[in-house]
Amino acid sequence: MVFARLARVAAAATVAAVALTACGSGGESGGDGGDVTLNVSLFGNFGYQQLYQQYQQEHPNIKIRERTADYNAHHRDLATHLATNSGAADIEAVDTGFIAQMREVGNQFVDLGKDRESEYLPWKWQASLTKDGKQIGYGTDVGGLAICYRRDLFQQAGLPADRDQVSAAWASGWDKYIQLGEQFTRKAPKGTAFFDGGGALYNAVIGQAPVGFYDQDNTIVVKSNPEVREAWNLVVQAIQANLSAKLIESSPEWNNGFAKGQFATIACPAWMMAKIKDQAKAFAGKWDVAAVPGGGGNWGGSYLTVPKQGKHVEEAKKLAAWLTAPEQQSKVFTTAGLLPSIPALYDKPEIAALKDPFFNNAPVGKIFTTAAKELKPQYQGPRAGDIQTTIRDGLSRVEQGKQSSDESWQQTVSDVERLAK
Repeated sequence: MVFARLARVAAAATVAAVALTACGSGGESGGDGGDVTLNVSLFGNFGYQQLYQQYQQEHPNIKIRERTADYNAHHRDLATHLATNSGAADIEAVDTGFIAQMREVGNQFVDLGKDRESEYLPWKWQASLTKDGKQIGYGTDVGGLAICYRRDLFQQAGLPADRDQVSAAWASGWDKYIQLGEQFTRKAPKGTAFFDGGGALYNAVIGQAPVGFYDQDNTIVVKSNPEVREAWNLVVQAIQANLSAKLIESSPEWNNGFAKGQFATIACPAWMMAKIKDQAKAFAGKWDVAAVPGGGGNWGGSYLTVPKQGKHVEEAKKLAAWLTAPEQQSKVFTTAGLLPSIPALYDKPEIAALKDPFFNNAPVGKIFTTAAKELKPQYQGPRAGDIQTTIRDGLSRVEQGKQSSDESWQQTVSDVERLAK
């Protein structure tokens, strides 16, 4: 079961777990004045730096230390820490693709209670509830979907760059997105592909399906759900049309791809805006945001959890609650672009009317709150994050010419089936 899987991960990473113990597990207590250091373990930019400063000013005895890893390493390390009961931070972020897996070992996390249930989108709250009703995570953000694109690269390729025109060009679906990509490729600036990589594009496409990798009974349906294969075929079509920069999301090469202008579009849930700002500083004002092909869908969103193994559980609970409170979620959206999971905020003027100069003053508040209101959540089972990575790897093999689409699909299905064991 889940503990067995965690144990296998731990066995493969014992050295890493021992090395991390010293810098994990709840921080340190100061020798003078009883100061408490809280470690916060994240993946990517959650927009918390200014909030940490504010919290520390209001709580002089608290010191906050953030550590950040890439998406897969972060969740792999967390599984190891839970399996070995050692090394976890006081607060651990968990992506929506992994929250069901953590929910199955909910006894490893502090129950955060039900006091805030009425604040949240119902599906967001439910996703982090254990079977016995314990709440293991405060929702930070939801994804929603749009497409972020480089206006200047579109113009250089002879395409319309106005966001309304771009949105209209692919409004009917992903086939129109591919057609526009083919037009782009014919006159694209040298060294520039239409999108970043097959794995990221796939996440957006499958994120629009009513059913993804699991049915409601926690049965993996990757092989039997036709929409999973249809999304695969669509992405392969785009790859074979030479539209992909063949980059893996969150890799160093992907980060460099922003800085070097190696792709013109990217599937863009709200949280992606922070990544773009971090990696593409030289292109401020040249990025823009258009509606996603076909409308609707979700990719990502996260939670803050408090592992029981921490030394400062009560202080960690208070910090996690404060970071995810409505006022702080509002600040994170206006500064970093992470869309709140508290719907009462969506009609607030500072959010609904927000425009972002980095993205050519795109009305990001309107775009992403509209997406959130229209969002129909897709059920995420225990290994959804691992399945997502497995499919990404399969598409990467196609991009690299290592396997045909059919060969890689068969291996991917086999690899997914092993995850269920």
